[in-house]
Amino acid sequence: MPQPALIFDLDGTLVDTAPDLLGATNAVLKSQGRPPVDPGTLRHMVGFGARSLIEQAMAATGTPVPPSELPALVEIFLAYYRTHIADESVVFPGVVETLQELMDEGERLAVLTNKPQEMADLLLGALKLDRFFGVIYGAGRMRYVKPDARIFHDVVRELGGVPGIMIGDSITDVATARAAKAPVILVSYGYTPEPAHKLGADAVVDSFTEIPRLVRSFEI
Repeated sequence: MPQPALIFDLDGTLVDTAPDLLGATNAVLKSQGRPPVDPGTLRHMVGFGARSLIEQAMAATGTPVPPSELPALVEIFLAYYRTHIADESVVFPGVVETLQELMDEGERLAVLTNKPQEMADLLLGALKLDRFFGVIYGAGRMRYVKPDARIFHDVVRELGGVPGIMIGDSITDVATARAAKAPVILVSYGYTPEPAHKLGADAVVDSFTEIPRLVRSFEI
């Protein structure tokens, strides 16, 4: 029986992207004459894509933005973020060593994120993480995103159709796995406003280095 594919979220799981997302979000707010949001507030807004992040930030700093104005604000966000993709973003401790271990053992690895595809590719390339992943799916690659089970199944299919395990940090990752009838592991250090151990995952780890041992214990 082949080992299951390991499908990783990006923001809050592999990389601490909050500092650069904060810069892009505050660039949008500044353009609208709004006050900036602080890092603590921003961390609880991440994980649902750029559009949701902007909606939440606008609502937190004044009148909610009308849907008709969102596309222009998303473009401001993306223009800033594109040129500051990894100014301050850092890979979480243990990620590189663990991904190398998994790759050396022949594991099939993928990224599944709601970050726009272009930005996911830029970030993973800038931090030299792209070499670990045979498949990278971001928002816009398909017409649907997490937690739609179809995108999880698309990734699994590209990895050879073996069973998959979702590894993330948020309720979105749990919902994706549950919709796809797949196991899910959460890291405890991510961007969820509610503690990871309360989100209904099959397991929660405090360190990324715990993942290889844990996935080998799963029977799927």
